[in-house]
Amino acid sequence: MPIFKRISDWERKLRASYNTDLSTPENRRRAHIYNLWFDHAILRKVWTNFFPVAPGVYRSNQPTHERFEKLKAMGVKSVLNLRGAAGAAHYLVEEESCRQLGLTLVNVSLMARNAAPAANILQVIGAFRSIEKPFVMHCKSGADRAGFASAIYLLAIEDRPISEARKMLSAKYIHFRWTKTGVLDFILDRYEERQKETGIGFEDWIKTEYDHLQMQADYEARHKPLV
Repeated sequence: MPIFKRISDWERKLRASYNTDLSTPENRRRAHIYNLWFDHAILRKVWTNFFPVAPGVYRSNQPTHERFEKLKAMGVKSVLNLRGAAGAAHYLVEEESCRQLGLTLVNVSLMARNAAPAANILQVIGAFRSIEKPFVMHCKSGADRAGFASAIYLLAIEDRPISEARKMLSAKYIHFRWTKTGVLDFILDRYEERQKETGIGFEDWIKTEYDHLQMQADYEARHKPLV
């Protein structure tokens, strides 16, 4: 309906007006407002979704500067940002925080509501092999992309069983498979089927058999997510 489209367009323009660079004091103020309210940093001041994944490996939602300081104090050396290195205000503030604190920032892009292309998954695995530990990986809420990446780490780097890896996607971390992010669970389900049949490793499966478009189509044919 036209009225809803107008509201949506207005909301999008409002968000864009606050999602800005840090080049001036006014821009910095608007970026702070964007991060606090539009990117929900107000919640992440008290809710961290911070958990260990493996020795020297942690998962989290998007840290604030104060939390980056605490991570530095606990010995974390690197940050794996799963949201990509776009010019959004949340990334610019994160890049500044890591630079000031001497934390190495590594950026990759991973999808949550659609099956990620193989190249993106392999990029995440490559980052795991090169990043200095201890490190923390994060997305926005620490529920879906961080959960999937944690499962990938356990499968591809730690060679843990699929039963252990899939625990990284659970309600404990505010991940719910009945939403569109259930495609992440579906990917693990499909891998488990092939692993039982052939014994193939996760990384080899991604390289040789995984097709993200077919995976998404199969998921949508079998599931009707509520949100």
